[in-house]
Amino acid sequence: MPNLEHPAYPAAALLRLESLVPCRESQVSMLMSIFGERQHFSFPSIFIYGHTSSGKTYVMQTLLNTLQLPHVFVNCVEYFTSRLLLEEILIRLQNCSETEQTSHVPCDTFNDFVRLFKQAVARQELQDQTLYIVLDRAEQLREMEANILPAFLRLQELTDRNVTVVLLSEIVWELFRPNIGCFEPLVLYFPDYSIGHLQKILSQNHPPEYSADFYAAYINILLGVFYMACRDLKELQHLAVLNFSKYCEPVVRGEANERDTRKLWKNIEPHLKRAMQTVYLREISSSQWEHLQRDDGEPLQLKGLSAHTHVELPYYSKFLLIAAYLASYNPVRTDKRFFLKHHGKIRKTNFMKKHEKTSNHLLGPKPFPLDRLLAILYSIVDNRVVPTANVFSQITSLVTLQLLSMVGHNDQLDGPRYKCTVSLDFIRAIAR
Repeated sequence: MPNLEHPAYPAAALLRLESLVPCRESQVSMLMSIFGERQHFSFPSIFIYGHTSSGKTYVMQTLLNTLQLPHVFVNCVEYFTSRLLLEEILIRLQNCSETEQTSHVPCDTFNDFVRLFKQAVARQELQDQTLYIVLDRAEQLREMEANILPAFLRLQELTDRNVTVVLLSEIVWELFRPNIGCFEPLVLYFPDYSIGHLQKILSQNHPPEYSADFYAAYINILLGVFYMACRDLKELQHLAVLNFSKYCEPVVRGEANERDTRKLWKNIEPHLKRAMQTVYLREISSSQWEHLQRDDGEPLQLKGLSAHTHVELPYYSKFLLIAAYLASYNPVRTDKRFFLKHHGKIRKTNFMKKHEKTSNHLLGPKPFPLDRLLAILYSIVDNRVVPTANVFSQITSLVTLQLLSMVGHNDQLDGPRYKCTVSLDFIRAIAR
């Protein structure tokens, strides 16, 4: 019995849709319930969120294409300004059913967009069915003008047309909501794929020359190795294709059959462990990786990979390390002279405290508060630094690394009075 049922769509299309979106039947069924029939007015705006590779974009494209619903699909990363985005929507809408390329119509404001949108809908004769505008990577809308996001959420009201705007994003709606308030969309969550879902999806792509059970056993081994470190479906698909030839080698050479899982596991185990070192990094191309497998290369042949010699710190972490080092070794009274352009006149004096005559590097790093660290960071970075969660998370990571490096040295941890210090040795250790 099919899981997807809807009286407005043919059963053959629903069966095909169900086969194309495995493990997402409940989300597809919910979307079809919201959409209703073609001529029904749907919800004005829908917000779909979930982690990377949770099937948001694929499910929406497959659903709209399989049921042949009129839609416009735009990636907000490619069209990163409001003018580019609005013009691209109009161009794709005008070219939905036309064979000739239409002339470019400039669209500077959202008022112009509403007017041109009404004309395009009337020209395409879409008044009697719902038009869907899907904005992928919708978090980019937050970087545009303040009226763009609220206007898209109310596009059905502004145009008085049967249109639904679908926003796809990896972040939650609470990070979208403007301070001035806006129309609340219908929120739908796409959960991560479980290990059972990944097993089912990956097993569908088995090569025709091998049985489905043989490929399912290989996927089971692959997930047993990589599932705890990587749950990205795209990355797992890449790894499955890349290492399958090595898994089949004993069968190809006649040394084992498809049911001899123990011998097959022993053959591929070292190669999967080697692939674990470079998961997500794409340090070498697929052809280079296959060449190493054919030559039965040792891990030493992988020297020079960025995973071991050229790991880049996040952008602000580099400046945070520099700021922390400066705060650890420079007295507080020198901050004004070092980090202000217009610090005024500084009175020269020969008076120095006894301990200041010794090099600060010999005395070791001094503790400093977080406010001083951020003040130095803002002064040494050229562009304006917004105190976002990204910056504070990098500060937390650096402090955590230092605390881990102090394990076993209880005299350096003084409970709630502990303040951060960054030494030159710590910076060198991080750089390595």
